[in-house]
Amino acid sequence: MKKRASSKANEVSRRGFIKATAAAGMAAVLGGQERLFAAGSDKIRVGLIGCGGQGTRDTISCLQSATGVELVAMGDLFRDRVDESLKKLKGEEISGKVKVTPEKCFVGFDAYKKVIASDVDMVLIVTPPHFHPQQVKAAIEAGKHVFMEKPGAVDPAGVRTLIAASELAEQKKLSIVAGTQRRHEAHYIEIMKRIGRGDIGEIVGGQVYWNGGDMVGYWTYYEKGGMSDMEWQCRNWPWFTWLGGDHIVEQHVHNVDIMHWAMGSHPVQVMGMGGRAVRKEGNIFDHFAIEYEFANGVRILGMCRQINGCHTRVGERFVGTKGVADGRGKIEGQNAYVYPGESPDPYVQEQADLIASIRQGKPINEGRNVAESTMSAIMGRMSAYTGRALKWDWAMNASKLDYTPPSYDFDIDFPARPVPVPGKTQLI
Repeated sequence: MKKRASSKANEVSRRGFIKATAAAGMAAVLGGQERLFAAGSDKIRVGLIGCGGQGTRDTISCLQSATGVELVAMGDLFRDRVDESLKKLKGEEISGKVKVTPEKCFVGFDAYKKVIASDVDMVLIVTPPHFHPQQVKAAIEAGKHVFMEKPGAVDPAGVRTLIAASELAEQKKLSIVAGTQRRHEAHYIEIMKRIGRGDIGEIVGGQVYWNGGDMVGYWTYYEKGGMSDMEWQCRNWPWFTWLGGDHIVEQHVHNVDIMHWAMGSHPVQVMGMGGRAVRKEGNIFDHFAIEYEFANGVRILGMCRQINGCHTRVGERFVGTKGVADGRGKIEGQNAYVYPGESPDPYVQEQADLIASIRQGKPINEGRNVAESTMSAIMGRMSAYTGRALKWDWAMNASKLDYTPPSYDFDIDFPARPVPVPGKTQLI
């Protein structure tokens, strides 16, 4: 990325970027009622890839979001996940839209291929993040529209695959909507529009946070027992870096994505730290603090923690020359503002926006956005794991970090990687 000529030029570029993205987002929020149906039909056939709790919730949101939407195929690594999800879906108010037959329930590492081949118009990809790039790629190559949960990947190799898939989607006029639902929340859209037009002046710094409690209790943690290495890690995917990316990537990416949106660009350098103060499960850290440096010299702090009993802070704050913006709907300073009222449910809204884009023939492509936000989160993790600072261009173009296992097979010998040690773990 070239260094910008001046702070004024940077401000013009940033404002233009945010105005464009905010306008697109607001159009999606306000324009979802107009429908132009392709091929004379309003029926949208959906396949679910990844039938855990989040996949089930996203499916409910999708089926709630519009009329004429049906779930016709499901796939997961595990049979019990498919069965539990299908049972829950059939007990919901949207049960009449669940048209899945036993023949359209697939299990195993190749289940995603079978869902994609099941005469669907779009797929919901809600698998462990490691699998997102290859599954998005397969769906786009097959001509399917995609909803993909965040994050986009767990390593630079996956980010590059996702960006290539996003570019192919652009060529094929296919939609990709990501689970970074803040981009579909009306109060975030309004605040970004106001940042873009200069209501807080030029951004000079900021903070983005996801400091919350531990995952144990929210996610089930499975003791290994008689499970193979691969099955045990896949069932416990949030606690293993190769599958979930660590919580800075899997969870804090929401806030990092808002940082990208507000700044209108990605950072050029990252330096971070982190560790395991109390966590015992898996091989991930339980806290991170990351400094993101942008081309114009602005530095923004990213902080995330998963430790019970600590102070909770989740949100974003941007300091400008004229005021301070809270991404959740507030500006203090010369142009003070508080967003009035409530935003529509963003989990339903993101699905409504995707369905509307398909019916109107006006694709939405959030692939590169989520890929770049994911890369910033990955870089923060890489820096904290190794104790090294690193540059965007190196991570995007030269890093060889790729967590792909030797094969996707429950029976292979695949012991968990050791917990990273800053100063000893190598930067790859």
